[in-house]
Amino acid sequence: MSGLTMSDYASDGSRNGKKEALMNRLLSIKSKLEDNGVDGMLVSKRENFMYLSGFTGSFSYLVITANHSILITDGRYNEQAAQQAPFFEIVKYTKGINAELNEIIKKCGIRKLGFESLHLSYDKFLDLKEKLEVEELKPLKNVVESLRVVKDEEEINLIRTAVRIADEAFSHVLPYIKPGVSELEVAAGLEYFVKKRGGEGASFKTIVASGKRSSMAHGVASEKLIEDGDPVVLDFGAVYRGYCSDMTRTVFVGRKPCAKMEEIYNTVLTAQVEALKRARRGMTGKEIDSIAREIIKGAGYGDNFGHGLGHGVGLEIHEDPSVASSETAIEKGMVVTIEPGIYIEGFGGVRIEDMIVMGDDEPIVLTASPKDMIIL
Repeated sequence: MSGLTMSDYASDGSRNGKKEALMNRLLSIKSKLEDNGVDGMLVSKRENFMYLSGFTGSFSYLVITANHSILITDGRYNEQAAQQAPFFEIVKYTKGINAELNEIIKKCGIRKLGFESLHLSYDKFLDLKEKLEVEELKPLKNVVESLRVVKDEEEINLIRTAVRIADEAFSHVLPYIKPGVSELEVAAGLEYFVKKRGGEGASFKTIVASGKRSSMAHGVASEKLIEDGDPVVLDFGAVYRGYCSDMTRTVFVGRKPCAKMEEIYNTVLTAQVEALKRARRGMTGKEIDSIAREIIKGAGYGDNFGHGLGHGVGLEIHEDPSVASSETAIEKGMVVTIEPGIYIEGFGGVRIEDMIVMGDDEPIVLTASPKDMIIL
């Protein structure tokens, strides 16, 4: 395939947002090759080849140069790749991946080939180093990820849908949370509903932590039966067309919580709402984190908030930027979570989490589920 230009896209006759987004991503990665001192780049991480090409299969290598965009896959995905990756030449390898890569290297005149050093295994690197006919294999870090950190309109729309599916799943499952029901049953209800609404599945292992287990920040659903008076932390998400959502709510079963738990809930809620209210474009992740952290610390629970305030979400459930100790500025189009929590071992815990996309100045909250205390 020759170098891609805006006129190439126009001549295709298609104006849909997906193709335009893919074209812009491909142009962006091509512009980074010279800056990184390589003639071409080998992309092997699944989320990265999905992002650049649109191909959603389980296996692919992309080889990208200034004038070529090539997707290598096997016979299982030939037709799918041709349909999903409109700006790539599709190559079905039949004689071994290294032999195919060498033909492409020769065809494209690649001398210095960049590779994703944070993804490629050491054994695979040694194999490529031995067998590829290039002058240099150059490790590259976060080249594609640096593009992924700011979401385009196409991505934000997909994330909005993933968030909406999770919101609907939360509303759906509330009537089923009652004494005698296991955490696993609640998790199954959430995950079933996600698929019923068009999601591909859960975006991570669903957390349902009740009673004293609610102090476990990552207390994935267990066989424990929910009891009267339990707090129940629900942390889950949906995947929609490859994009993830993430939300947390804490509810109470049967009756109002004790005074201490009510104080904890209100402290977390205040911290979460204030972080959303005061966050601004250009603030660092550390600065936004400190808004919530200072409120929790001021209430006497500083030692009980042991994780960062949030993280980026997109094709991966945890990706850049971090909303914790990071000095990275949160810019327009970045999608992150805001999720303070307080956890006291042997007693219980509370977490409340929304997803946001940073707007022109302030965050746009994507999650719509209520945050006022829910007593079931």
